Amino acid sequence: MSRKIAPGCFSTMAWKKHFFKETCCQCGAPDTETQNEELEKRGKVRKRKKKNENKRVIISNLPFGSKKWKENPNRHYDTNEIETTKYNILTFLPKNIYEQFHRFANIYFVFIALLNFVPVVHAFQPEVSVIPICVIMAITAIKDAWEDFRRYKLDKEINHMGCYIYSREEHAYVEKCWKDVRVGDFVQLQCNEIVPADILLLYSSDQNGICHLETANLDGETNLKQRRVVTGFSSQDTVFEPEFFQNTIICEMPNNDLNKFKGYMEQPDHEQVGLNIENLLLRGCTIRNTEAAAGIVIYAGHETKAMLNNSGPRYKRSRIEQRMNRDIFLCVGLLFVMCLVGAVGHGIWTGKFWEHPPYDVPDWNGNFVAPILAGFFMFLTMIILLQILIPISLYVSIEFVKLGQVFLIHNDIDLYDEEADLPIQCRALTITEDLGQIQYIFSDKTGTLTENKMVFRRCIVDGIEFSHQENDRRLRTQKALEVDHEDFTKLHHFTLPAVGRAAGGGHGSARPLRRCQSERGRAGGRAGGGRLGGQAPVAFSSPIEKDVTPDSRLLRQVREAALQTESFSPFIHMKTSTSFTDFFLALAICNSVLVSTATAPRQRVTIPPPIKPSGITLEKIHQIFQRLKLASLSQSFSSSQSSSQLGASFSAKNTEEPLAVLESCDNENDSSASSGGQELQDKGSTEIGTASLDEVFRSATNTSLPTDFCYEAESPDEAALVYAAQAYGFILVSRTPEQVTVQLPQGTLLTFDILYTLGFDSVRKRMSVVVRHPLTKEIVVYTKGADSVIMDLLDNSTKGDISSDKRLKRIKERTQKHLDYYAHDGLRTLCIAKKVLNEDDFQKWANFRREAEAAIDNREELLIETAQHLETKLTLLGATGIEDRLQDGVPDTIVSLREAGIKVWVLTGDKQETAVNIAYSCKLLNQRDTVFTINTENKETCESLLNLTLEEVKKTYEYDKPQRKFFGIIPTSVSAPEAPSPEFGLVIDGRTLNIIFQGGLEEKFLALARRCRSVLCCRSTPLQKSMVVKLVRRQLKAMTLSIGDGANDVSMIQAANVGIGISGQEGMQAVMASDFAISRFKHLKKLLLVHGHWCYARLAKMVIYFFYKNVCYVNLLFWYQFFCGFSGSTMIDYWQMIFFNLFFTSVPPLLFGALDRDVSAEMLLRLPELYKNGQNSEIYNLSTFIITMLDAFYQSLICFFVPYLMYKDSDIDVFSFGNPINTIALLTILLHQALEMKTWTVLQLVVMICSVAFYLIFSVIYNAACLLCSPPTNPYWIMERQLKDPIFYLLCLITPVIALLPRFFIFALRGTLGASLVLKAQQIEKLPKEQQDLEIQKLRSRKEATSGAPVASSASNDDLDQSISCLCVSPFLPSAAALSPRDTENQGVSASNLGRRTQDEGYYFFNRWAEEESAATDSSAGHSSGHQPLVASRETAPGQDGGKLTKDYLKNFNYGSHRRSVSSVTL
Repeated sequence: MSRKIAPGCFSTMAWKKHFFKETCCQCGAPDTETQNEELEKRGKVRKRKKKNENKRVIISNLPFGSKKWKENPNRHYDTNEIETTKYNILTFLPKNIYEQFHRFANIYFVFIALLNFVPVVHAFQPEVSVIPICVIMAITAIKDAWEDFRRYKLDKEINHMGCYIYSREEHAYVEKCWKDVRVGDFVQLQCNEIVPADILLLYSSDQNGICHLETANLDGETNLKQRRVVTGFSSQDTVFEPEFFQNTIICEMPNNDLNKFKGYMEQPDHEQVGLNIENLLLRGCTIRNTEAAAGIVIYAGHETKAMLNNSGPRYKRSRIEQRMNRDIFLCVGLLFVMCLVGAVGHGIWTGKFWEHPPYDVPDWNGNFVAPILAGFFMFLTMIILLQILIPISLYVSIEFVKLGQVFLIHNDIDLYDEEADLPIQCRALTITEDLGQIQYIFSDKTGTLTENKMVFRRCIVDGIEFSHQENDRRLRTQKALEVDHEDFTKLHHFTLPAVGRAAGGGHGSARPLRRCQSERGRAGGRAGGGRLGGQAPVAFSSPIEKDVTPDSRLLRQVREAALQTESFSPFIHMKTSTSFTDFFLALAICNSVLVSTATAPRQRVTIPPPIKPSGITLEKIHQIFQRLKLASLSQSFSSSQSSSQLGASFSAKNTEEPLAVLESCDNENDSSASSGGQELQDKGSTEIGTASLDEVFRSATNTSLPTDFCYEAESPDEAALVYAAQAYGFILVSRTPEQVTVQLPQGTLLTFDILYTLGFDSVRKRMSVVVRHPLTKEIVVYTKGADSVIMDLLDNSTKGDISSDKRLKRIKERTQKHLDYYAHDGLRTLCIAKKVLNEDDFQKWANFRREAEAAIDNREELLIETAQHLETKLTLLGATGIEDRLQDGVPDTIVSLREAGIKVWVLTGDKQETAVNIAYSCKLLNQRDTVFTINTENKETCESLLNLTLEEVKKTYEYDKPQRKFFGIIPTSVSAPEAPSPEFGLVIDGRTLNIIFQGGLEEKFLALARRCRSVLCCRSTPLQKSMVVKLVRRQLKAMTLSIGDGANDVSMIQAANVGIGISGQEGMQAVMASDFAISRFKHLKKLLLVHGHWCYARLAKMVIYFFYKNVCYVNLLFWYQFFCGFSGSTMIDYWQMIFFNLFFTSVPPLLFGALDRDVSAEMLLRLPELYKNGQNSEIYNLSTFIITMLDAFYQSLICFFVPYLMYKDSDIDVFSFGNPINTIALLTILLHQALEMKTWTVLQLVVMICSVAFYLIFSVIYNAACLLCSPPTNPYWIMERQLKDPIFYLLCLITPVIALLPRFFIFALRGTLGASLVLKAQQIEKLPKEQQDLEIQKLRSRKEATSGAPVASSASNDDLDQSISCLCVSPFLPSAAALSPRDTENQGVSASNLGRRTQDEGYYFFNRWAEEESAATDSSAGHSSGHQPLVASRETAPGQDGGKLTKDYLKNFNYGSHRRSVSSVTL
């Protein structure tokens, strides 16, 4: 289809460079000839719309021109022009003033200014009184206008971007602006263009009707998504012609769900075609790997899904701001009392006169104002006079201070991730101080505590576990593969010439893969600065994820099975060989991975590249297998593996055999677990077999593909499995919607016909692909998914063959045990299964599937139902264990956070065993902790368990509130509110959480959880995560922080007081919903402990200083009223009063709030306990506020009465008396701040000096120029005379000293009698480096001694057993003698140990978490030797009383649990 650029529209190149013109051409739709039949058909649309108000009806705009536009039913829908600004030129002033009036202080000061215009009550010149509020509101308005202008510029750029819209008059696509797009227009897009609106895909240049999208601008995900052309349009042989489009589209109303879209297309013959999200191109996405695509606009402008999700950052009020609003009301009450005193005093004063004084002027009737009414007028006058008691500039000052704090946080080099080229993002400017008051942290696990870089570690095939010791050594010795990546690549290729070249890809793979066509900006996430061309690498393709060293035993099995697959040799056990082949074929096929080349990473490979013919024939293979017969049979693992092999791979010694063993395929590692026949294996046959296999694969080397491949996966798990299959020679070569090609280890290409792909969803928790095998022509279903799901779908029916049934049962049992060990080891597990269908069954199922796909109502439910119908009676092939590596610095960060008094909860969707082991790895749980695990589906049982556990916890943990210090003398080293116990942990699953929320057990759950040092919520849904956060935040009134990296963490992030997103591998949805965005979890340590502490301390001190400053200053006027008859007059010139707060004392507090540091960053990191200062709100709370107000009253008394006593009985005028008081007040207030400042910089010193100098210069100039400023008195030449008076200098010297002496005295007492931890840290900082370390150790040892907390230290198992508290054995438990030796061995608890426990110790039992393994046991091998717990099943039959246990209930006890240890409660 041709494109034409209309005159006046800018070029695409200009659009890409973001140079936009002021106006865009008006390319209106031309008038067209409409057919009567078309109009009649479209006339029915309005009636249908009335019936279906919740649906949208869309038709083509082509039949309607500009003259007929009023007849177009699409005209009611929004245009594509967006407008995110809040104001325009006409509405800015009234709208901004209205928004500023939402602040109580602004309303208050406007009211005071207007009240001053009333003649009977005015205290100052009315025009002058409006200056302060006008200045404050003007500053705020300028800031709002600048922010809105930036939004306007961005809107203008977006609205004037170019796109191609079909014109019927031109019979071609013409270029228009985005803002000219309308619902019903046809838009054509080319590769690398951005989608301007939500468009229904009707055409793609791809022959399979596929269009690839990059959604980085929406969610930050760098992997490609597939979109399909609407059914019926993908099979078109010619180019799509919009003029022939006669269909009507009925879809749902606009909504913000990015993952769902429902609707159908009605054709002229009334046939309906279903529509879903796979047919929709979302606004903001970028077209990739597709030359051209076209579609019709469904949603435009603000109705698009992207715009509906762009609600902007949620406004949050910090805790200091909430407390500040409360204190402002206290100041209002104080003001009311002071005005009431003035009004009463004025009434009493005037009542003492027998006749009216001369200054009391009657009204025009000669009547005098009554004393009561005069008192009321004086009350209003006093409000005007004392109005500055409320700090008018506080709000604006806080905004400036927070901007400075954000600037310092953003420019902290320690919070910058050099690898990802990402600094910290401060998306919320209003809650920086909340970072210093966090009490609870709720963290996701995957991608937050871990890397979300999935590394293939182990696998189970046909019940045999392959430990991949060589790969484990590689990962241990090369944490940073890029350092020595070139040498490793050479070694990798030397070891595996055929497989390595396919997996690693030659020497070119030593460099990270680059994206060649991605033109997205920094918004995409990890677009690394400093990379070549500024292009980001392909997602999930780091060397640590790609390079897998094969297991020698498995490699041998796979090679044999691959050759047998092609030759159908009868010499190898058919089922065993097929299991190995099918296992890796499933890994390579059962996914949605896109294949591209390393030279063009985003040019999709759809046709297998040419391959050299193999130099080996089938006859040659048969000859080789004749020679391999004995060796192959002797090495079969299908029936000889004994039960003692369970966990052998975990206890296998890490022998340092050379990597060349991969070629020799030595079975030395397996000798201890092999049968007798394997031990007597003929060495000569082995050598013959090895040489023969090498001959085969050396021949296959010459058939290697000419190029390397890189894979675009939707998840890191998929990429890890594909790279694992590649390492064993099963290389994914190309993929189309109809076919997928895989290269076998010997070089043969197999092309499978894809019949159906059943994608992963959270309901099924699995994915399946239905293919036709190219050799056997069988229809095979390959399925991968969670073990908890796949194991229940296996075929358990007996087939008459007893040996086969036993074999399958044994494979299932062994696989399950190994999966338990995998989970115990912290690995992510997936099961792989298959199913063979006959033609009849497949055709029946395919018919059901097509009906479900064509359904309009309940389409998703029907699709899930058909998928579940197919995925039954599966045959287990094996399982995989993938490691999600722990991020660097996570254990140290969590330890520091917990020392700071912060509770860390982990809310994850992973299985319980994996989460528990990750919790141990990251030091969230300690080996000495007693950990309670509660898993139940019964409300009564759950309630009983909570009660019993809580009762036990209360026995050993008494909840005490911390002491409140008075004048800061009591040390603050006590625990924070609700301090976590150092002994208990809680593990709970999603089902139990559901019961707690639905059964009203939240209070009991919180009562238990608040006494535990850590809580793990496993198998949690996103909704449950947010509910847990809200529960803690609302019920405990605690400051909460949520941190996550994925879309499933968004609700949790938004529910917390502070939300932090990690810009990781799961996209940017969490970042876009967060208040702060970091790239690594370890950055949380400095963000909270350093910047959080600083931000809270600075802002809290600044806020309370503002209150002090205003109260101290306004009290000077209040004391003067006792000497002027409460007349409302002042002894200070009003201009100087205005400038006092606006200029003279405004800048020093700003620098104080932005730059002051009470403790250095190094000391804050070394002593995390200092963070409790903010947790307990020790700087700014009600007591400190009251003390500060009392101090302000005292200082105002000194500043007023010392000059009063000095000038008593003198003849100076009013301003000559007030000028020294004003100067003394300025010096006292500035020196007060100097006492509070802990860090002095040159800038702060200069600002303090300049404030005093500016006051003196202004006073001199103003007093010299002001002849008749305030008649009948005026300040003319006042300052000049004062500067010549020695008494003035004496007052300025002694008065601030007397005023500040009590505060200085209290500071001295704090450091002498009972120094707080902050003061101790300040004292330690002044010591030499060596002495600092010694003092810090003394502080910590003293704290451990007083708290009684166990000190983390290594101990033997014997010492641990002695320190662990006794088990409380239930009287319902069977006696120790009743336990079999195997049971007691599995439990790690001897019969004598059980016999020592007395049954009268309780009706429940607890297990302490035991040591993971003996200190002498290797960490990679000894997981089966540690203490194992007694685990009680908590499921109660329906109708059974939750408070009782029967003998049948006790049968559910699982004595062979795979968990490291579970402290459980059973009834």
